[in-house]
Amino acid sequence: MDRLLHLDRTLDELDPPRWMPPDPDATHLVRTVHELRCVPLGELGSADLRILVSQQVALPYVLPLAVRLLIEEPLLEAYFYEGDLLLAAVRAPGWAWALLPELGARLRTVITALPETAVAGLPRGAAQELARFVGGPVPPRDTTEEHPAVPL
Repeated sequence: MDRLLHLDRTLDELDPPRWMPPDPDATHLVRTVHELRCVPLGELGSADLRILVSQQVALPYVLPLAVRLLIEEPLLEAYFYEGDLLLAAVRAPGWAWALLPELGARLRTVITALPETAVAGLPRGAAQELARFVGGPVPPRDTTEEHPAVPL
């Protein structure tokens, strides 16, 4: 987790080149990501990390911060729902996790320790995404909502 040594620096400093200011007609999300690149890493909150990870911004710097939070509270609600930061992290591309193999292993350990009931409470499809990340067998999907039985 040596990337955590730079908590007083911003992504614009650590992940060059610095981004130009967003266009005046940029979306709220784009403006937010640009703003977050100017915040020192140590000041980024869980919701900020969820945004940056979801948008795949400077993953070698933000994934270690996210994993640090997830080790303490795997189902942390970062803004939308319980476990949203965890799902954002496991959806990060493989190349990012290849750069951080120890962190990936630690997150896999955290995920495998989650009780089945906790995973069942996550949004539909989350169990499959967690299983894919861990590399284990993928639980069967519940298709009753997608294809309800039609009475004859």
